[in-house]
Amino acid sequence: MAKALIGHLASDLRIPHRLASDNARLRARVGELERLVLRLQEENDALLSRQASALLDLEAPSLTDSVQEMQPA
Repeated sequence: MAKALIGHLASDLRIPHRLASDNARLRARVGELERLVLRLQEENDALLSRQASALLDLEAPSLTDSVQEMQPA
């Protein structure tokens, strides 16, 4: 039973080292995921901008069409 309790003792020197390494690994992973989220947000913004400009180009009549409509019949 003493061996089972060793993991719960504050004097066990392996625990803080393992926790520190796990924390470092998790912090690095969180940093990677935050950079991925930023990159995906930038890509999404660029795609939305292109889509909006494409829709505006489709809706706006061209200048030549306007001039031809203004010509007398």
